[in-house]
Amino acid sequence: MIQLNQLSLQRGPQRLLDQAQLTIHASQKVGIIGANGVGKSSLFKLILGELQADEGDLQLPTNLIIAHMAQEVSDSDRSALEYVLDGDRRLRQVQQQLEEAENSGNHHRSGELHAEMAAIDGYTAESRAHQLLNGLSFKPGDATRPVSTFSGGWRIRLNLAQALMCHSDILLLDEPTNHLDLDATIWLEQWLRSYPGTLLLISHDRDFLDAVTTHIVHMHRQKTDIYKGGYSDFEIMRAERLSQQQAQFEKQQQRIAEIENFVRRFKAKATKAKQAQSRVKELERMEKISAAHVDSPFTFGFPASDKISFPLLALDKADLGYDKAILKQVSLSLVPGARIGLLGPNGAGKSTLIKSLTEDLTLLSGERKSGEHLKIGYFAQHQLEALDLEASPSLHIKRIAPKATDQEIRNFLGSFDFHGDRALEPVKQFSGGEKARVALALIAWQKPNLLLLDEPTNHLDLEVRHALTLALQGFEGALILVSHDRHLLRNCVDEFLLVADQQVAQFKGDMDDYQQWLANQRREDNQTEQPERENRSASAAERKEQKRLAAERRSKLRPLKKATEKLEAEMETLAEKLTEVEEKLSDTSIYEDARKAELKDVLQQQASLQQRSEVVETEWMEKLEELEELEQLTAAD
Repeated sequence: MIQLNQLSLQRGPQRLLDQAQLTIHASQKVGIIGANGVGKSSLFKLILGELQADEGDLQLPTNLIIAHMAQEVSDSDRSALEYVLDGDRRLRQVQQQLEEAENSGNHHRSGELHAEMAAIDGYTAESRAHQLLNGLSFKPGDATRPVSTFSGGWRIRLNLAQALMCHSDILLLDEPTNHLDLDATIWLEQWLRSYPGTLLLISHDRDFLDAVTTHIVHMHRQKTDIYKGGYSDFEIMRAERLSQQQAQFEKQQQRIAEIENFVRRFKAKATKAKQAQSRVKELERMEKISAAHVDSPFTFGFPASDKISFPLLALDKADLGYDKAILKQVSLSLVPGARIGLLGPNGAGKSTLIKSLTEDLTLLSGERKSGEHLKIGYFAQHQLEALDLEASPSLHIKRIAPKATDQEIRNFLGSFDFHGDRALEPVKQFSGGEKARVALALIAWQKPNLLLLDEPTNHLDLEVRHALTLALQGFEGALILVSHDRHLLRNCVDEFLLVADQQVAQFKGDMDDYQQWLANQRREDNQTEQPERENRSASAAERKEQKRLAAERRSKLRPLKKATEKLEAEMETLAEKLTEVEEKLSDTSIYEDARKAELKDVLQQQASLQQRSEVVETEWMEKLEELEELEQLTAAD
């Protein structure tokens, strides 16, 4: 159990918690939510012992194993696999002790440690580590690569894998999906649902929270309020509280009136029908979520360019990629009002497609046709790196609109919650979420008629994501969206394209269907692959290689048989010694006080022999299976 008792926490001039109360029971899966800066990460540091409370206390059971996902990784020459295995600290301890025992010739201690290795699943550790890397979308060859060769985002994934590798009682995850694609997010979601310990999860992904958590802790106004259920349950309960406030109710009614007016005006108009339907969907959801967001400081939108073309942009039989085609014969026509979500495995080419549409990547073949009035708004995965850290949000806009007045710019930035001096501060002082808002503001200011958004929600909190959802629903141009935020996809796109196997094709289904498609793909990938050249005549080189492998297998048979026979002999010897020990223990006189020392020694002999027998029998079984398999292959040769 984790318990905060009248706990207060001060960081510099800011008081994050003031006499906060919180109780989290064992095995609960708890989502920690709240605006940026309220102290979510500081709560984790309290639990890890990196911070101390200013008042009150934090109570934790003793001898707990706590795993957490580090946010940074220093350069290391260790392989990705070894780095992930380091997460299982007990495994590393036992491995070191076992090596020392074997080097010193202490067979008794070696036997004990081999038994402990089996008890902590040490012999399956590498297999489990490979499964984690695979689930987080690492490629098969990545396991042997040094950590230093991975980019920052992939190093964070390695940190996540390391945390998951640990046999922990408490698992602390701070924004684990920020650097994941949709496939890896869904895999992590499934892994966490089966995690047996206590989970504390900081996340701004509402679907992820709904799927994983049993409770939500809302940190606000220096307090910690706990709600039972997932994020949607929290949202409804909080909405009920907020809806009791008359001022907020009136603001909600005003929004409803605006939506209904839009639907009445444009429902029958073909060019606006999809936007009208989006308003209807928003209206249907209003009772559930709107009241929980009426205090949002964000009111921004994406006004579209007055001039449009039909189509805005088209690809015709285009091969896309760098030196080699990643996507082949792509034909795509984007018209005003198109709202497309891109689905597909990591590395299949989603970002390649978007970069080809923006002309950041030249086509290898085929044709790209731009409409006369095409105006693209592009948010790339690494968009924040393109910002001038020394410039303010106001200066960024002034550079693209020199004639705009300071008041116009200030009013506009206010809708993104950059008020007063914040609009004039250098971007280098901003958090990741604030920088992302600056990038979105620059796109919105330029009034594009085609939005290409590649993972726009990284670093955005729940309030900004909600505002972004509403803004995209109101956008009247065309939209292509890549995101691991399923709520954003569900509420902002009307159709999906599947990018896989070098093709771009329409995906006939919704997000649930895609999740099933992913599960099927994983099953296929995990099945034993059939040889590529099955049912084909082998070339001379292949026949030579087959003969070499057959000879190699035959050469292994004799030493393997000897090893198996040796283990069998040792098992017999151990069985005889155990029989002798058991005969001694069957003698009732050995339990007399005068023979206590002898009894202790005999019991130790029994425990040691039993442990060694288990180790030898396990090794014998493995060798026997290996021998039988090799004999079958040799017979087939």
